Amino acid sequence: MEQRELGKTGRQIGVVGLGAWQLGADWGEVGEDEALATLDAAVDAGVTFVDTADVYGDGRSEQIVSQLIKARPGLTVATKMGRRVAQEPSAYTLDNFRAWTDRSRANLGVDTLDLVQLHCPPTAVYATDRVFDDLDTLVEEGRVAAYGVSVETCDEALTAIARPGVATVQIILNAFRLKPLEKVLPAAAEAGVGIIARVPLASGLLSGKYDESTVFTADDHRTYNRHGEAFDVGETFSGVDFATGLEAVRRLAPLVPPETTMAQFALRWIIDQPGVSVVIPGARNPGQARANAAAASVDALPEATLAGVREIYDELIRPQVHQRW
Repeated sequence: MEQRELGKTGRQIGVVGLGAWQLGADWGEVGEDEALATLDAAVDAGVTFVDTADVYGDGRSEQIVSQLIKARPGLTVATKMGRRVAQEPSAYTLDNFRAWTDRSRANLGVDTLDLVQLHCPPTAVYATDRVFDDLDTLVEEGRVAAYGVSVETCDEALTAIARPGVATVQIILNAFRLKPLEKVLPAAAEAGVGIIARVPLASGLLSGKYDESTVFTADDHRTYNRHGEAFDVGETFSGVDFATGLEAVRRLAPLVPPETTMAQFALRWIIDQPGVSVVIPGARNPGQARANAAAASVDALPEATLAGVREIYDELIRPQVHQRW
């Protein structure tokens, strides 16, 4: 698998990673044996970067990932912190950062976290100098090797990129979310900040497997967060209305190269964007993990195809998401 530098972390990682939200909660039940088999399959397929968070299953995802890194040394694991408490800027203190990272270090079974990210904090946090001084302190104390931020909006990303200690920015980027291409990716590249592309398949919409009859389980955020009832609506289907997303996928289908799935096409589109360090699709079983990793072997998409994606976005998706995020 192609290797890329992960921003200011000094680490080289495979361009396709694995997002581990679904191994904790919010995507229906994934048993521990299936979760571990999925992680093993991803690593066997060339994945060297796993992204998790302390809030995924209230630590369950981190604990499952800890079993992987004990058995498969040399991986890079990123976690996130801050969403287990009320979302108030006053909660983002050094004492809390120490407590949160200590809990994640225990869950993951490591002395030093490879990368910790603020987990979509309140917007005011990005403009608070003390927060980033405190994150620098975590590095000095050896609790974390590097830190970054996971953001909801392009404006938040640009504010974070301007901070000299920020190593990475995690942002929603997919064929339904093109706004980061305009300013965020160029600014990150200029600053040497890594871009971690999350929600790459728009919560599965870009897998091409769903239609109007699809029903998600009650414990799946694609059921209970379609209008932002639990967290930012942009995390579910990238904020795109489900019916609109299905129509967009139908229009994208003719652009998919032969011997390539819709999901692999969607991942390859992200890989081809200048400035992307890694894309982190989730997977619920080993087959999905292997198929996602195979997107790294798909040929770069031609300019005509990239233009076709842009045309569909401009017509169907841009009116829904571009101004908000």
